[in-house]
Amino acid sequence: MTLRCFFAPETGGHDPQLFLLRGALGANQERPGRADLLLAGLAKAGLGTDTPDACPDAALTAVHTERYVAFLARAHDAWSQLSDAGPEVVANVHPCGPVRRYPGGIVGQAGWHMADTACPIGPGTWTAARRAADTAWAAAEVVARRGGTAYALCRPPGHHAMADMAGGHCFLNNAAIAAQHLRTTHRRVAILDIDVHHGNGTQGIFWQRGDVLTISVHAEPTAFYPFFCGYSDETGTGPGAGANLNLPLPRDSGNMPWLTAIETALARIVAWAPGALVLSLGLDAHEADPLRGLSVSTAAFGDAARLIARANLPTAIVQEGGYLSQHLSANLCAFIIAWQSA
Repeated sequence: MTLRCFFAPETGGHDPQLFLLRGALGANQERPGRADLLLAGLAKAGLGTDTPDACPDAALTAVHTERYVAFLARAHDAWSQLSDAGPEVVANVHPCGPVRRYPGGIVGQAGWHMADTACPIGPGTWTAARRAADTAWAAAEVVARRGGTAYALCRPPGHHAMADMAGGHCFLNNAAIAAQHLRTTHRRVAILDIDVHHGNGTQGIFWQRGDVLTISVHAEPTAFYPFFCGYSDETGTGPGAGANLNLPLPRDSGNMPWLTAIETALARIVAWAPGALVLSLGLDAHEADPLRGLSVSTAAFGDAARLIARANLPTAIVQEGGYLSQHLSANLCAFIIAWQSA
């Protein structure tokens, strides 16, 4: 069966310019060219894409707060009305301390809802984030109704987006939206995140839930984004106790530790017996990715695909990271070809 793939061209309207790294301004790596490289990778694998329909608004507020979704929808318009504002919404103040009150103005609201400077909101950001969510929901809909596998080329990515906060290039949590939709047809759903960065937003959204197992394989976060979580002792709380597993790896550890961690994750998933899987497919673990963290080879992405596909679960593959590198197309192509041949 041909792998059904979805992509929304409107996501190209999100073209962030600002990126602040260690106090220095630089080029933002989450640019529209990422989608072109990923589309080229699909084409090399012999696949095209379908344009997704809009998902229900309720699909967003099932995992995000209504206030946050409303903020994303109007943030740039409100920001543009400031007399001295820059071209993108960028938070310059954040709440701290035990007493906090939601602010009435856009500058304070940006600080409330934006975790860092890697998620500037431009004129096309809301439409792009909304259409990326549509893309993930469409892939989940195929899996929910027909089984098998579907791929969502989501841009911007989503796994750092929390219930009420953007961060790390992410605005709406596409994987969480897909998993929540799969819950309409499956009692249990698992999310496996193999992006080089910990899926902190996904973990947070399902932290107190026992119906969605969240597992993240990522670079050890002591000195790597997202810094403040992603450690192995984080296992969930309340009804979600035991339903979160983090498998952090040393920086530049290479292929075998990464693949071994994925095998460990899959053993946990199989034992948990979900009805469906959401795979947060980050390609930024690659050795040439500009946000380098784990030094994984292109061939290893094919190895990972075979391992995960052999779990034989209905799977929605949701694109996460993998930034502006000439190897991005080859990495996706290797993964997709291996998945289809597994």
